[in-house]
Amino acid sequence: MTDNDNVRIDKWLWAARFFKTRSLAADAVDRGRVRIGGEPVKPARSVKVDDKIFIDNGSNRWEVVVLGLSDKRGPAPVAQALYRETEESLVRRENDQEARRLFPEPGSTIKGRPTKRDRRAITRAGG
Repeated sequence: MTDNDNVRIDKWLWAARFFKTRSLAADAVDRGRVRIGGEPVKPARSVKVDDKIFIDNGSNRWEVVVLGLSDKRGPAPVAQALYRETEESLVRRENDQEARRLFPEPGSTIKGRPTKRDRRAITRAGG
């Protein structure tokens, strides 16, 4: 962890392992999927300790409070020490996960381009 206050949001998201690459993190910030204190930010925005960050990486959504700063990607336990997830976020993610388990996406089992039979099954399922 670094003691300086100049860690870019895209570097921090990558170091905290919310995104696989820094360019994916920067792209999510550009698209408005990352907000600090409810405000959309740019990739060069500095992160500070105690900032509340909303992160949507497409499959999951988190709301975290920054506990530490780092611009180096390390092991997962070190990355998890950089933030604390809020209680509301934990409950929301568990509910989303349960909903995905109970009501799977109709086309999620199809790999590649659907066949005629697959398309008929999707149509029957209401898709």
